[in-house]
Amino acid sequence: MIETAFFYIFAAISLLAAVNVVAQKKVFYSTLSLIIGLCSIAALYLTLESPFIATIQVIVYAGAIMVLFVFVIMLLDPFSAATLQDKKKSLKYLVVLLGVLFLAALYPVLSSYNPARAPRNLDLPKATYSVQYLGKVLFSDYLAPFEITSVLILVAIIGVVVLAKRKL
Repeated sequence: MIETAFFYIFAAISLLAAVNVVAQKKVFYSTLSLIIGLCSIAALYLTLESPFIATIQVIVYAGAIMVLFVFVIMLLDPFSAATLQDKKKSLKYLVVLLGVLFLAALYPVLSSYNPARAPRNLDLPKATYSVQYLGKVLFSDYLAPFEITSVLILVAIIGVVVLAKRKL
């Protein structure tokens, strides 16, 4: 019962943070709202008894990725008032067009949606996967995608360093 209450509380926090990400006028405050949202999603993982996924969520997304966002925002200031003023008029029509196209593409999927209902009072066994099992699978079956991801992250880090040195 208390787990359900915590789940709804953290779900509401993540939804409010997501709305605040879009509603904020300053990019830095929007990034802080995104950090709050990502941390509340990590709390949702904890309520679903997935501590490893929650830890990875905080370390990778709320930690590393958001530090990168803040670093880029502080150094490059890509959303300055002069830059946005020039692009505002042309982007308005493009955003509306893309939104309409997205909704038109989504309509057939949503109109044919028929959710399957799970039987009530079904006793499912607990998941037997551990962090050790996940590590074995990750570094054996999914080694190539893991290495490609690490190379992409390395390229992004090098790009940020080059941009920062050019700025200084």
